[in-house]
Amino acid sequence: MNKKVILTFPVDATDRPLTYELIRIYDIKINILKGEIQPGRTGSLLIEMDADELRIEQAIAFLNDNGVTVSPVSSKISYDETRCINCGNCASACFSHALTIEAPDWKLQFNPEKCIACKLCLKACPLKLFKIEFSDCTI
Repeated sequence: MNKKVILTFPVDATDRPLTYELIRIYDIKINILKGEIQPGRTGSLLIEMDADELRIEQAIAFLNDNGVTVSPVSSKISYDETRCINCGNCASACFSHALTIEAPDWKLQFNPEKCIACKLCLKACPLKLFKIEFSDCTI
């Protein structure tokens, strides 16, 4: 099972290796998608966890017990296809390859399964056609 979550660390938890503990204790594969953590300040980490459902639930309980807020992420990208000029700027900025533009039609394609909600497409689009929505949280 894959699950994207945002971990919000309180000030006193930013200097502890909690993500390492998830790997060591709960045998969870972690893919860090985005992070903003500094010692002595609150921090946030967007991660994708890969393990069976029970281990993920146990890991989330462990994080909660250590003062970390865990928010599930349901990200959704949308763009105005009718105004898109298929310039490819967004596709060249998308390192996860969720946005692609290829022969033979040279039309923008979106694969939501690959999207990590990095927001680079928002900055890359010259027409500002992209929106990314998170349910219940932002990073």
